[in-house]
Amino acid sequence: METTRFWDVLPARAREALLRAGAPVVIRPGAFLMREHTRASQVFVLRAGAVKVWVDRDGDMAILDVLGPGDLVGEMEAVDGGVRHANVEAVTRVEALVLPAARFRAVLDAHPGSVWAVAAVLSERLRDSNDMRVAHFPDDPERRLATRLLRLVSRFGSPVKEDRPDGAAVPDGVPLEQDAVLDEGGVQVRVPVSQQDLGRWAGMGRRKVAQILAAEPVRGGLTVARNSIVVRSVDALHRLAGHDTD
Repeated sequence: METTRFWDVLPARAREALLRAGAPVVIRPGAFLMREHTRASQVFVLRAGAVKVWVDRDGDMAILDVLGPGDLVGEMEAVDGGVRHANVEAVTRVEALVLPAARFRAVLDAHPGSVWAVAAVLSERLRDSNDMRVAHFPDDPERRLATRLLRLVSRFGSPVKEDRPDGAAVPDGVPLEQDAVLDEGGVQVRVPVSQQDLGRWAGMGRRKVAQILAAEPVRGGLTVARNSIVVRSVDALHRLAGHDTD
């Protein structure tokens, strides 16, 4: 499952225009880039770090997405002038390019090809939203959780290989060091997303997430620790998500 990064599909001249029009900012973990129900005034292009997009429903958090480097934040409200539909909160230290919504629209007007980059982002997010709806009818929590994990792998994953001098396995729940590696094909996601966060994102409780991770199709192939997720078999996640791995 590949995600569409705005910066990657943006034409080179439009990138240069955005760099001139915007200003670099650093955002601390826990700070909000924007809040739900407020008027749109800024657009962010993430350069480093991770943010979670979430809404408050009667005191409960529902996570809509977790975005990272190259992703665009605030584009819908900048285009239609509506109020923010969600909160965007930094979960790590974030580096971003920020510019007023009006200036963002001016760059799009001056570089028509950049509109297709925005369209590609919106199309990919709509497709993901449709996939989540399908996974609710009939209810398929395993598929929903697997697709969320695959989005994290696509955005933040880095390959790892096994290289432990004593030959011992990495214990479950223990975050790997930066240079630690697993078996061929393993992937590490160094973003603090907990089992509770995964449940809020996939539409289930933390206990259900734990049950799925402990079940036969996943057991031993994935570890969710405090500050990282280790996926030992991405193919297994694809199979759980209902994707063709041939």
